[in-house]
Amino acid sequence: MISVAHAQEAASTAANAANAAPGGIVQFLPLIFIFIVAYFLLLRPQMKRAKEHKAVMDNLQKGDEIITQGGLTGRITKVGEGYFALEVSDKVEVTVQRSAVQMVLPKGTLKSVP
Repeated sequence: MISVAHAQEAASTAANAANAAPGGIVQFLPLIFIFIVAYFLLLRPQMKRAKEHKAVMDNLQKGDEIITQGGLTGRITKVGEGYFALEVSDKVEVTVQRSAVQMVLPKGTLKSVP
């Protein structure tokens, strides 16, 4: 009688182990889903904006009107490798790093600014 009880216990333990194996993978699905959503909602748009900003910075040329991160507005008069000259007023030029550019303004914007 005792041997029959041990045999039944072993059979039920094996059946429970077979049913529990897929549960381990299923438990990680929500975590994987969260990472996928975070990638598409947070990381991918940020990388896209950084790529667009880099393209704009690489295409800066003489005559472009810009705003720096410090709030200076002006027209580019000289373009160097890492720096450029920014004309902020008549005959007043400031040297600014390329990385300090926040955005490029449409042509003619500075004429409308007092």
